[in-house]
Amino acid sequence: MRLEKQPKLRLRVRPRIIPSAAFLAFYLLALPSLVGCQQCSESRCSSGGPPVRFPFRIVGRQAEHCGYPGFDLACTEDGKTKLSLSFPVSFFIDEISYAANQVQIHTPDVCFAKQLLNLDLEPIASSLLHLAQYTLYNCSSRAVQDYSAHVVPCLAGRGTKVIAVGSYYFVLQTLSLVGCTKMYDVSYPSNIFSSRVVWQWSIPEACIGCESDTKICSRTAAGNQTAIHCFDAPRRSSSRVPVIIGTIAGISVLFVAAGVIVVFIKRSSESEKDADLEKFLEDYKERMPTRFTYTDIRRMTNNFKTKLGQGGYGTVYKGKLPSGTFVAVKVLDYSKSSGEDLVNEVATMAEVHHVNVVRLVGFCADGLTQALVFEYLTNGSLDKHISSPMMGDKTQSLDWKKLHEIAVGTAKGIEYLHHGCDHRILHFDIKPHNILLDPNFIPKVCDFGQAKLCAKDQSAVSLEIGRGTRGYIAPEVYSRNFGSVSTKSDVYSFGMLLLEMVGATTSNFSSTSVDSSQTYVPERVYNLMEQGGEMGIRIEEDVDRKIVKKLAMVGLWCTQWSPVERPSMKGVVQMLEGDGDSLSMPPKPLASANSQVTKMYSVQARNLNTSLDIISEIE
Repeated sequence: MRLEKQPKLRLRVRPRIIPSAAFLAFYLLALPSLVGCQQCSESRCSSGGPPVRFPFRIVGRQAEHCGYPGFDLACTEDGKTKLSLSFPVSFFIDEISYAANQVQIHTPDVCFAKQLLNLDLEPIASSLLHLAQYTLYNCSSRAVQDYSAHVVPCLAGRGTKVIAVGSYYFVLQTLSLVGCTKMYDVSYPSNIFSSRVVWQWSIPEACIGCESDTKICSRTAAGNQTAIHCFDAPRRSSSRVPVIIGTIAGISVLFVAAGVIVVFIKRSSESEKDADLEKFLEDYKERMPTRFTYTDIRRMTNNFKTKLGQGGYGTVYKGKLPSGTFVAVKVLDYSKSSGEDLVNEVATMAEVHHVNVVRLVGFCADGLTQALVFEYLTNGSLDKHISSPMMGDKTQSLDWKKLHEIAVGTAKGIEYLHHGCDHRILHFDIKPHNILLDPNFIPKVCDFGQAKLCAKDQSAVSLEIGRGTRGYIAPEVYSRNFGSVSTKSDVYSFGMLLLEMVGATTSNFSSTSVDSSQTYVPERVYNLMEQGGEMGIRIEEDVDRKIVKKLAMVGLWCTQWSPVERPSMKGVVQMLEGDGDSLSMPPKPLASANSQVTKMYSVQARNLNTSLDIISEIE
């Protein structure tokens, strides 16, 4: 028995083993013979309802110690499963994934947002709700078109709309909200504006691996903490064992016989069309991503043993295919995914074939489990290799010639996304962390979860919500006041990447980029270059000094405030492949002429989350 704190809701993926079909059949047959553990046995409100077990419990059917406080469920008269709450708003349970520790819910209320205005959600926030702070604005319909926010239709009036702006989205408070009036601040569940609401829980470490065919997890009160008990389920009556075994054997024989008959009929009716299909799949298998099951993912990652990294949208594990090929498996966080992340990456990567873009091996869409399988690149991401030169330590870093090759290759990969595919692809999250390096340090652009596809003749795109990582986001992504969102937005991000490669955003420098009292990063680089400075980097060879100057110069051109003044990625490639002597000094950054703009952009970078939300619409 171990003491564990009461669980709190966390947005994370915890992969766990899913029981096999054979085990489920055996468990269902053996369940009636179990004695002494009926109180905590799995239960359902209806035959088609989600299974309920620890840490949940159905009030009136399962004892209080079978679940945690705040995890109480109830059954309706028509057999639906819902959260047992003290207030009138109903949360109905659609699905519970004990493998991912996630629960999918919906509410029948016509205006859920309005219902929540008069309710105190704090009592259940500690168990199943993850509350986020929003500010409600009453705006004219025209004003809403200019800002990224959640529109709440059922709160709107004639000629006006109500928008909910996340408190983290500080840019909307900094800009002038023309035609909008602030109403009040509220606390809402963080994904309440999505059509699919998924909440996640965490369970005590003592319960992981406990639930099996012989063990059950439960709790007992122990002061302010909770004692977790993992105990053996009572053994079956010996008089019933032969009957159960015989029943299972009989059913197994029937299934095997049925399978043999089906296979025989299928093989006997194979046609020339089937042969053509097999030939097509064989001919084009290198161009089609493989679809894996959750069992495949679990097997190739050895039960998610080796973790390579974790980001805002999921966790990456090292895996190995049956052929012996190593892969990187990205398990998406279902609670943070709109369902479009997987579609985005698969649809995007299916038509991408370039030496500087990471190859998608396959994907998994199995219930609540969503994963992407990529080629494994042994040298990791670029950010791990540019920290040393930025700090002035050349002993453990790549030389400047290799860094220049990486910059050129990355630019070619982005240029291919913009102009080399059937559709124009905007990445929206170019940064060192998303540039992977193969054994020969050839760069490959990765992570297309925030990418957007559009027609080749489409010069600008429409965004619902800002997208990207702070420090790399183009100004126009924040607001249309700075221009239209286009491929030039990726150019800006790439420019910031170049400035980071030459040391412009090191620890002794990057702190100024989010401090409104200091200068804007590209502006300071500009000033240093004008004065002939080397940005604090020790450079001994003239050829290296020339490379650094060229990378910085191209970075300044790419980070021009106005999208019109930035080069295209094709132009960027030409600049990087040129000798650099013909490059002219770009205009001084706009921030130097407008301190208010600099202050706004710096405050935005400080207040935004590391990764912003997902773009969903395409014009």
